[in-house]
Amino acid sequence: LLCSSGGCLEQEELRRRLPGRVAAERLAPVLGDERRFTLVQRPGEGAVGPVVRWALTLPHSGLLTCRKECRFVHNFHSDHNLCVLKQHGLESLNSEELRQLLLQNDPSLLPEVCLHYNKGDGQYGSCTFRKACTKLHVCQYFLHGQCRFGSSCKRSHDLLTSECYEKLEKQGMSAAIIKKLPSIYRNMYDIQTGNRNVEEAKSSPCKERKDSSGRQPSTAVDDELEQICLYHLYKGCSFKDKCTRTHFRLPYRWQISDGDSWSDFKNMEEIEKAYSDPRNTRFDRAVTGLMVTSINFLSMDCGFKKVRRLSTASSVSRPPHFILTTKWIWYWKDEYGCWQEYGVKSDLHSAATVSSEDLEKAYVARCSPELTFKAGKHEYQLSFGAMVQKNLRYTTQREICRRPKYVSQKEIEDARTRSFKHTEEFRGIPAHWDKSALPDVGFKLIELDSSSPEYSEVKGNFQRTLPRTAIKRICRVQNPSLWELYQWQKEQMKKTNHGKAVDERLLFHGTSESYIDAICQQNFDWRICGLHGTVYGKGGSYFARDASYSDNYCEKRSDAKTMFLARVLVGEFTTGSSSYVRPPLKDNQSFYDSCVNDSSNPSIFVIFEKYQIYPEYLIKY
Repeated sequence: LLCSSGGCLEQEELRRRLPGRVAAERLAPVLGDERRFTLVQRPGEGAVGPVVRWALTLPHSGLLTCRKECRFVHNFHSDHNLCVLKQHGLESLNSEELRQLLLQNDPSLLPEVCLHYNKGDGQYGSCTFRKACTKLHVCQYFLHGQCRFGSSCKRSHDLLTSECYEKLEKQGMSAAIIKKLPSIYRNMYDIQTGNRNVEEAKSSPCKERKDSSGRQPSTAVDDELEQICLYHLYKGCSFKDKCTRTHFRLPYRWQISDGDSWSDFKNMEEIEKAYSDPRNTRFDRAVTGLMVTSINFLSMDCGFKKVRRLSTASSVSRPPHFILTTKWIWYWKDEYGCWQEYGVKSDLHSAATVSSEDLEKAYVARCSPELTFKAGKHEYQLSFGAMVQKNLRYTTQREICRRPKYVSQKEIEDARTRSFKHTEEFRGIPAHWDKSALPDVGFKLIELDSSSPEYSEVKGNFQRTLPRTAIKRICRVQNPSLWELYQWQKEQMKKTNHGKAVDERLLFHGTSESYIDAICQQNFDWRICGLHGTVYGKGGSYFARDASYSDNYCEKRSDAKTMFLARVLVGEFTTGSSSYVRPPLKDNQSFYDSCVNDSSNPSIFVIFEKYQIYPEYLIKY
């Protein structure tokens, strides 16, 4: 019934259509099976409804992207496919119902949305391929059912426009399938974000409320798109116009929307200084163009126009030495209307057992919508969704807010000019590195002596699966900044793992030669360097145990190829899925560190956090 109704129905409507109007209490345990259904509560819709999901994979069966003269089976109910369907109890579904089920559960079957189009101004956003881009130029928030601008959005909300339609038609899609795509993408997004949407909605009566940083609840991908690039701020970004983050001169950026595009306020430093004070709910001297207007910090608007604040990454998500990250301060409002910082003792109040840093870490991790702490003899529950804290004994509630620590233009310039000096005591630098080649910024390539044990070890690892392939040279990548990031990440993972050693491996990665310098400078970024598949995860970089596998992804130029041998913190892993944009939860409070093709004998690893990777060697062969 769900598959024939677009893959999703509101619960009461589902009950109405079922024969005999099944009682809600009988239907609840069926829909509660998370392997089969995802319960969602969509913005603006009070009712909760199930989206059908199924762990089903069939060989190529002419789903939607098949062209003429195809050599694959075009029959869902062939002998082999029927056997698979029976194993899953789906043999009674017709072809259209199976198509709906597979499309909304397997992202690899759907065309990718261009992230660069969804960033920047102009007709094509920051997409440098413009009309030649093979990905869809459509608003990703619209496909998620989350676009706040509606018909005034500057991104396309129409898959039937000539540009999108031509791309979809070239992939063999029929007009009927194209019309269904918006709802299919939305169902797929709901399945990826999972049942936690309903739990958050139940636990927070103010789910749609913005927090006092002016931010709507967002996904990790959304945050990446709206972050200011730290590399550009400091010394320059190697990815240049292909970078998915915003390039700007300050670690914050205040903008106003005219409905079609975003434009900068002229007095950003004044606005930022006012915003950093939790007592301020508005700023009345914002200058845009020739006008002076007022910004409401709570609703983030100027009258009928939307306002946004872009920012660098939160300081808790980067190592302590990383400059120009955003330090967020958390406050609660006491009975006298005064804002008090968490973890700081005052004459009138006991210090909370959590600090701003503790709260920010929990907020960024998104593991739980609530956090419990103590202050003096009282116990409190803090809700990140409603932005309130509640006394668990007396049930009194207090407002909370999150504001950035103010950084002036002079402090920004001082931070830029400071140079981090690397010495032999530099934390974690391997003893065998060339100490004369430790740049303050960037990297140096050190060619290995072919008679050295280090060279022999890399060569042996490479030729284990490519025994007849001759190696021209091997270079060690010496990038002190990336190495310290990697060591910091290793320490964080070790702490999370209760002091146990982290599983660390040397793995191969093949890529285009045009990305090599950028990777050595700023590490791997799957959004820019491209995907090597989506079978075990769609939001990460793929690495292989065997050089023979990565060789398939190496671009050959001038009779030579170049492959990376990277040091990777694989940590605790689980079998991946094409729907994953991050590793899944392993318990109620933490996530796996990576995904693999086979948990018992992994040969392919998907890494979603680039700080778990260090591009250690370049092998030219």
